[in-house]
Amino acid sequence: MHSVAIVGAGELGGTIAHALARRDAVGAITLVDETGRVAAGKALDIAQAAPVEGFATELTGTTDLSNAAGAAVVVIADRVMGGEWQGEDALMLLKRLTQTASRAVIVCAGASARELVDRGVRELKMSRARLFGSAPEALAGGVRALVALAVNGSPRDVALTVLGVPPDHIVIPWEDATVGGFGLTRLVDEPARRRLRAKVPALWPPGPHALAAAAVKAIESMAGRQRQMVSCFVAPDTSAGVSSRTAALPVRLEPAGIVAVVIPELSVVERVALDNAMAI
Repeated sequence: MHSVAIVGAGELGGTIAHALARRDAVGAITLVDETGRVAAGKALDIAQAAPVEGFATELTGTTDLSNAAGAAVVVIADRVMGGEWQGEDALMLLKRLTQTASRAVIVCAGASARELVDRGVRELKMSRARLFGSAPEALAGGVRALVALAVNGSPRDVALTVLGVPPDHIVIPWEDATVGGFGLTRLVDEPARRRLRAKVPALWPPGPHALAAAAVKAIESMAGRQRQMVSCFVAPDTSAGVSSRTAALPVRLEPAGIVAVVIPELSVVERVALDNAMAI
């Protein structure tokens, strides 16, 4: 994957740019923000760290959104002045991007991106495969950390995902979760799982570093650097005539965006909870 454009040079946008550059996952990163020379300054700061941190990613900063043209992936982050893109401003930005970077996959990195993904697919008729939000993966990382504490283990050994609509309608498929290859339900009993589940809503919204890590994971998956599934905000597939709303679901990603939505094995209670979360 040659290039990524990050729209918004706020705390989240700058963190994504730095984390992605350090991974050397893409050839070039363009940081775009209409506030003065902030984007150019942050890009220069990150580029000056390259000799120390040992990465070769090219970084530039600009105020002109047209510089996102040609990017394989456009990340919508947060503005220096104004925070995360939301409401009509966010929808207007999407409209501009459909003209400026019509072939790009758009990753909405903010915690509030679910509505933007939903409106982009419903109102702008964008492909659900090429517009999605990466924030649920940050939430999944927080849940993995909680589980690791509960079993006195490492978050790296915990494999689980999250579904639904955070923070009030989160579904965790415990039966499919594992710790070091062992079924989580063998290691954590039902009362302990209920206590863990009660702590999850407090993890939302994730902070900028967790959100940045989730966005970078999604981009690396599209670039073929890893084959892990990523929990993302995905717009509903309305081809069957069923109405539902955008929700967090685990997906497989390739350069063209989402290639498959993979629903894990759910108990009856979990299935009902997910259906209720996605119901309009």
